[in-house]
Amino acid sequence: MFTGIIEHLGVVKSLELSADGGRLAIRAGETVSSLAISNSIAANGCCLTVVSLDGDTFSADLSGETLRKTSFGETQPGANVNLERPLTAGKEFGGHFVQGHVDGVGRVAHLKPEGENWWLAVRVPDEIGRYVAMKGSIAVDGISLTIAGWREGVAEMAIIPYTHAHTNLRDRVPGDAVNLECDILAKYVERLLDARHEPAPSRISLDRLVREGF
Repeated sequence: MFTGIIEHLGVVKSLELSADGGRLAIRAGETVSSLAISNSIAANGCCLTVVSLDGDTFSADLSGETLRKTSFGETQPGANVNLERPLTAGKEFGGHFVQGHVDGVGRVAHLKPEGENWWLAVRVPDEIGRYVAMKGSIAVDGISLTIAGWREGVAEMAIIPYTHAHTNLRDRVPGDAVNLECDILAKYVERLLDARHEPAPSRISLDRLVREGF
């Protein structure tokens, strides 16, 4: 579980792709000292498992599903990567519930300055657009953001100077791929509503279970 508050900006060292997955190596500076093999870490909002450590670099394996669902397949060495370690007991909860389970890849429509702030617009895939709500939360490359505008499949979010300076949003240009994770609460509400229309499960009595030898 993460909160969408980015702790460190890493740099992609290498990405090795195979027929069914890959391995991503990220230079993470001082963050590496707090990592161990098998630890979880969110990279651009995707929960990864640390499989090796080498100096200031950690590596993580990418499954075929991860490559299909995220922007990692388009990532190049030298690219900045947002990093966040998992939430721990007693740690401030500054963003929103982020699982690190990317729902889809969006595309930057624009990133425009407005005074000292910025407006980020992202085109959201049709299949996850139903989870977007005005003033709701969304994770963009792992960053917890509030939706300030929603029209024709494009979500707009206000970016403060600190977020712009300390995340990879500063590198984004129109057309860039970004990982999107919608609010988990919206998914649970949808599932509960769907369940109301499903047939009730059949009930098996204890006597029947005994008779049938279960």
